Amino acid sequence: MRGMSAPVFTAAELAQRFSLQLHGDGTAPVRGVATLAGAGPGQLAFLANPRYRAQLAASRAGVVVVRADDAQAAPGAALVARDPYVAFARIAALFERVPARAPGIHPSAAIDPGAEVSPDAHVGPFVSVGARSRIGPGCVIGPGCTIGEDCTLDAGCELQARVTLVERVRLGKRVRILPGAVLGAAGFGLAMDAGRWVNVPQLGGVVVGDDCEIGANTCIDRGALEDTVLEEDVRLDNLVQIGHNVRIGAHTAMAGCSAAAGSARIGRYCLVGGGAGILGHLEVADKVTVTAMSLVTHSLREPGEYSSGTPLTDNRTWRKNAARFKQLDALARRVNASTQGSPE
Repeated sequence: MRGMSAPVFTAAELAQRFSLQLHGDGTAPVRGVATLAGAGPGQLAFLANPRYRAQLAASRAGVVVVRADDAQAAPGAALVARDPYVAFARIAALFERVPARAPGIHPSAAIDPGAEVSPDAHVGPFVSVGARSRIGPGCVIGPGCTIGEDCTLDAGCELQARVTLVERVRLGKRVRILPGAVLGAAGFGLAMDAGRWVNVPQLGGVVVGDDCEIGANTCIDRGALEDTVLEEDVRLDNLVQIGHNVRIGAHTAMAGCSAAAGSARIGRYCLVGGGAGILGHLEVADKVTVTAMSLVTHSLREPGEYSSGTPLTDNRTWRKNAARFKQLDALARRVNASTQGSPE
């Protein structure tokens, strides 16, 4: 879309394109998207959280995506969706400016003679591609990326900038990796011998399924013997650490600064909050939510929401509670002794 005028859609066109129900003026134009509070005429907003319902009447948005029970309160045209946030995300993608990437290899790129690059792939400046690696059709390799030996990128992958695939990394279709991410570095495998560490060779690789997205500066270590695996449609935020031989089930999302230690198994449709940690060799069932800053110290066998740590309070209150926490064991022993000694 670079160099082109911004697209314009009518409310009726959007309703038809995304199978939404239209209330109000179908000719209302949409030239962009904005928040409910900040939108003006010609822009589309959404209401997904009932807490912001009071903003609906005051909004100047020309079109609003809402649930059915909010359609009558919309100030202009309304598009009714079962999930307004999902519908908004799909509509907003129409207005995303994506720079054109012409097929071809930049003159400054270094491509090993044993590598294969699809003729319609884009390989940007200062890219390095190692021996026996393959870049599939429609891939976009941004500036400064390094693709080591024995790596495979299936159709439609995008490595935005300075992404490193160290070795033996296999990406499925339409994998998107943000700047600075590193996949396939050696896992943290160590053995102690006579008081000194010995590195355990990391002989596996990394396998990433279709439609995954990996955030900026995230690291995914290659396996020790078998592969580290992300199944399809896994989403990792920025600064996430995935240890060697971890397996993450399809459609799971992990927020920024979270981590999974070596050989952890995380199920499908899980949500891991920011700063949360999962210890190694544990199993997490499907449809588990781990809230932010929690530490998973044992396997979670049942779906549900799990938390650890204490809520934020002022420092004086926290220090008092921390001191009392140290006394819990003695208190429990006294309570237990008094209960056992009392008559029934």
